[in-house]
Amino acid sequence: MNINFNKSQDGLVPVIIQDDRTLQVLMLGYMNEEALQKTRQEGTVTFFSRSKNRLWTKGEESGNFLKVKSINIDCDQDTILIKAVPKDIVCHTGSFSCFGNKDSKGFLYELEDKISRRIDEKTEGSYTYSLFQRGINKMAQKVGEEAVELLIEAKDNNDNLFKNEAADLLYHFLILLKAKNFSLQDIEEILISRNR
Repeated sequence: MNINFNKSQDGLVPVIIQDDRTLQVLMLGYMNEEALQKTRQEGTVTFFSRSKNRLWTKGEESGNFLKVKSINIDCDQDTILIKAVPKDIVCHTGSFSCFGNKDSKGFLYELEDKISRRIDEKTEGSYTYSLFQRGINKMAQKVGEEAVELLIEAKDNNDNLFKNEAADLLYHFLILLKAKNFSLQDIEEILISRNR
């Protein structure tokens, strides 16, 4: 489907920007046909700024660019949804999103990306990379240790310790997934297929 820029008098359509990893809505902007074309070509979100009356690439001044992952058009062909990965904060006020601070929902995908980068870039001094270097047996052992610690805390009444052990288990599980060349999405897809 192609966007219908003729539906509005000024040739602009609203564009919703959503974090590709967490699905948090980051901002709303507007595009004309030229802005959409530039966004598709360069892979970085470019809007048409109504206040500046020109094309404006998000991050051209701050460096906080939005790297495009996908572009979708709604059923009426008059609104665009772009899933992107923000370099840093999105809002000019200093908030992560124009709609508030970072939401914890979906953060596991962001953490998964960070774990992957530490391993792929061989980040020296990183616990994640040092564990990865020790091999699959050590990573699997660590997941087992964290699972046992979580079970022990489940028997007691210290909620804080229980939540921290659960976080440790998830973190080490993500490292193990990376080592096995799987992703969190692969596991979610299995859960979805079981829920049909």
